[in-house]
Amino acid sequence: MNSTQKLWVGLAALLIASFAVLLWVGSEVHRQAPPMPEQVVSEDGTVIYTRQDIETGRQVWQSIGGQQLGSIWGHGGYVAPDWGADWLHREAEAILDLWAQREAGVASYKDLDAPTQAAYAQRVQMLMRPNGYDAETGTIRIDNDRATAMRMVAEHYQSLFSRDPATAELREAYAMRNDTVPDAEHRRMLTGFYWWAAWSSVTERPGSDISYTANWPADKLVGNTPPPSAFLWTVFSVLFLIAGIALLGWHYAVNHGDEMAPVLPKSDPLASIKVTPSMRATAKYFWVVIALFLVQILLGAITAHYQVEGQEAYGFALADVLPYSLTRTWHTQLAVLWIATAWLGMGLYIGPAISGHEPKFQRLGVNVLWACLLIIVVGSFTGQWFAVMQKLGLQHNFWFGHQGWEYVDLGRFWQWFLFIGLGLWLLLVGRALWPAIRHGGESRSIVSLLFLSTVAIGVFYAAGLMWGEHTHLSMVEYWRWWVVHLWVEGFFEVFAVAVIAFLFTRLGLLQVRTATVAVLFATVIFMAGGVLGTLHHLYFTGTPTAVIAIGASFSALEVVPLAYVGFEAYQSYKLGKATPWMQRYRWPIMFFIAVAFWNIVGAGLFGFLINPPLALYYMQGLNLTPTHGHTALFGVYGMLGIGLMLFCLRGMKPQVQWNEKLLKFSFWSLNIGLAGMALFTLLPLGILQLTAALKHGYWYARSAEFMQQPIVDLLVWMRVPSDTLFSVGAVALAWFVFRLWVAPRKEPAIDAVPVRS
Repeated sequence: MNSTQKLWVGLAALLIASFAVLLWVGSEVHRQAPPMPEQVVSEDGTVIYTRQDIETGRQVWQSIGGQQLGSIWGHGGYVAPDWGADWLHREAEAILDLWAQREAGVASYKDLDAPTQAAYAQRVQMLMRPNGYDAETGTIRIDNDRATAMRMVAEHYQSLFSRDPATAELREAYAMRNDTVPDAEHRRMLTGFYWWAAWSSVTERPGSDISYTANWPADKLVGNTPPPSAFLWTVFSVLFLIAGIALLGWHYAVNHGDEMAPVLPKSDPLASIKVTPSMRATAKYFWVVIALFLVQILLGAITAHYQVEGQEAYGFALADVLPYSLTRTWHTQLAVLWIATAWLGMGLYIGPAISGHEPKFQRLGVNVLWACLLIIVVGSFTGQWFAVMQKLGLQHNFWFGHQGWEYVDLGRFWQWFLFIGLGLWLLLVGRALWPAIRHGGESRSIVSLLFLSTVAIGVFYAAGLMWGEHTHLSMVEYWRWWVVHLWVEGFFEVFAVAVIAFLFTRLGLLQVRTATVAVLFATVIFMAGGVLGTLHHLYFTGTPTAVIAIGASFSALEVVPLAYVGFEAYQSYKLGKATPWMQRYRWPIMFFIAVAFWNIVGAGLFGFLINPPLALYYMQGLNLTPTHGHTALFGVYGMLGIGLMLFCLRGMKPQVQWNEKLLKFSFWSLNIGLAGMALFTLLPLGILQLTAALKHGYWYARSAEFMQQPIVDLLVWMRVPSDTLFSVGAVALAWFVFRLWVAPRKEPAIDAVPVRS
């Protein structure tokens, strides 16, 4: 058995074992999730909420944007509060105030002396933390004082989600439109869902002294402090990281050799590839990529501005027609859509290029899939607008409106449509690749891995179809991260690595055998942490302690391969200088180098900053999360999508002269703009929030009191120069693509292209 075969066997064994553990964890999440009561009853027998109230309340929450307007259990938007954390603290303070008014004759418990306040705090913990759920009757019994406090908090929320002038200022601070939920009964039911999320966060699991959400969010008033497991597995995650980097360093030192081909081609081998009709038809995918990218940037600017003005844009009441939860929905959704479209277009282009085979009706399939993509984007976005504006109704929201889950917001009908579209993409790419796999050759393993990653991309989106309208929140989060983490961050990554390796081997710059081993090894080490590393998103979503243990251990391993991506950057740079004709691929390769840089900074540095359990306990849902999100999602996957797109465009327009100055300007504007966005706004704001969470509690770091400070407004305004530079860079890229088709200039002879120093 040679080294390639050993790596294939190792990869198969790794994936089987990893997914077996991941599925077992899913069964434990289902078994130990916070219970959904049939009714919530006070001591005097009053029914406060029924199961129907709580479940319908969740439907209402999803219809108004769900995780795009504030967050639940830390997952979601950042301008409005985390509703569970906010409710929990308000309820505890309401109980304390009731006691202070009745027993001490003062308006608030804060007017009491310090020893009395401490005694009251201990007392409120003894009231709120014990588990009052009766599994036989499905009833949660509540103390009368707590029931009174719950009604007071519910009244606040019912006012907030209406157009009541009393809470108008707070609505503006939270970037909520007036009459977010126009129906009074729906507002009442919404409070039931928020209460249940808060109850799960403070109520101790049976036989345990920590809550269903592992004592998250941090709030000393109710006794929510980090559990011992968070400390323990944070230490182990650091040890795993150090050990993993040491082992990878040893492997690299022992096995790394000269991967470049001994004899380099004198001319561009890809220039001789015949562009088939279906390959040419993929151009429209890249036009869509540019259009979606520009719209995403515009929506991002509007979303960021809402953090300053709340309901308006320079005096115009924008929230009345395009509320914050909708602009954020479209902004985050378009990020995935345009990047995925770039990769889908690349797959359709590279299939016939690899095999030299144009299957029958391939061009028709490419065009049909493109039309389906447009229908999905327009249809799902229209449904979401009707949902958020409360014009669709709860009956149709799940299927055609807004599901409320960040990154998978589109209605179930559109999810099925997208899944079928991915199946068509898999068929089109697979049948184009099949001759290359069947006839073998040195590149067979790379092509096979490319094909298998295509299969995984098509099939694993099905994880987004695994929950229903009333599936438990913990299970929805479990399956949702299969899509967001495994699908986007996992199998698309393998697809991209295989494509890049194949391109360099086809260019004659890399030896096929060494490139094959490198790609398979990279896939093994990535999947070693990538599959079970999914669980680091689920520490505090009503999951058992095993999730913290496994997630912390394996998410640390996700960072290991990123520690050596500098070698990838250097290798790409070296290949870009290998021959005079490689000047044609200068800017695609520069974008690949940017991918390596942002892998280290965005995915590695900022990712590991928030991944360990103890760190994430305080940071989840703060602006340190979008620091990682922006620099990893665009910095890695966006830059990679642009680089792959440019490779395809070079093949489609081999005789067209590229505007190197325009691409250079675009490249540096995008990278400097992204860096400024992170360093001048997201990172310092996240650090300020972290300081507030450590000192006062998570609820305060997400409160209007904190987020409306002048320093926060200043940091948001400091995004303007970086955002502007980033936007101009995107426009420059769009203009470059436009000029490839409109009034292009013919390129001089390929061999005459000089080498740049």
